Amino acid sequence: MKKKILLPTDFSKNSWNAISYAIELYKNFACDFYVLNTFNVTGYGLESMMVPEPGERIYEDVKEKSEKGLSKILDRLAFRDNYPDHKFFMVSQFNSLLEGIKDMVDKQDIEMVVMGTKGSTDANNIIYGSNTILVMEKIRNCPVMAIPGEVIYTEPKEIVFPTDYKTRFKRRELQYLGEIAKISDATIRVLYVTNDETLNAEQENNKRLLQESFEGIPHEFHTLHNVDVKGGLSAFVESRSSDMITFINRKHSFFGSIFSRPMVKDLGYHSKVPVLALHDFKN
Repeated sequence: MKKKILLPTDFSKNSWNAISYAIELYKNFACDFYVLNTFNVTGYGLESMMVPEPGERIYEDVKEKSEKGLSKILDRLAFRDNYPDHKFFMVSQFNSLLEGIKDMVDKQDIEMVVMGTKGSTDANNIIYGSNTILVMEKIRNCPVMAIPGEVIYTEPKEIVFPTDYKTRFKRRELQYLGEIAKISDATIRVLYVTNDETLNAEQENNKRLLQESFEGIPHEFHTLHNVDVKGGLSAFVESRSSDMITFINRKHSFFGSIFSRPMVKDLGYHSKVPVLALHDFKN
């Protein structure tokens, strides 16, 4: 079965790098890649509630710019992509980035969003741009992988999965993590950062469920004591040269707060690796 991957772009170097990463990650799979550029008219309608419509010059100008940018990407891909089972579809949409992604995930049954960690502003002091954080927080029915601009694709060999063992995992929540580990022949490193010496009964049970979910996939459990979570995670990833961090994006969980705006900035500063945000299942 073909994979359907969404690649949002703002035509920045960072977003092109994410496209390149996705192509290499899924090089051995038949894939439909949807390259999405959303456009809108900045500052339009400040004096009125009118929205520009097709046919109006201001609308057509930004639409043309979007379509020209996508055409250039398609030309680059013709030289870049050597995998015959890859197909590319250019999508230009008058929308916000978040709503455009939601629309594409729903309409095309997208199974993974791969995007850059920051956009065309590319400020050195910003590791994760506001759009990327928004997408990772709000897209809850599809995994989102964020690729830092300086990451050159190498096959992931070690994926770090931080947890406090306080929430119960469902196998289907971990499906995409398991898949990426399998296609890359990577080891999953489950990381527990704590100040407590022992796990309680509920944590022990959740750890056991996690172990069952990773059956057949190389995985190991690690514990760091007496360090703060973000510092421990960053030190672990950096010291081992790990290739990816993944977490389940639960609104009120231990890791929900890690990827709030200040925490993402701190984490990104120390770890220049892709981050995979998985979604939780409420039922």
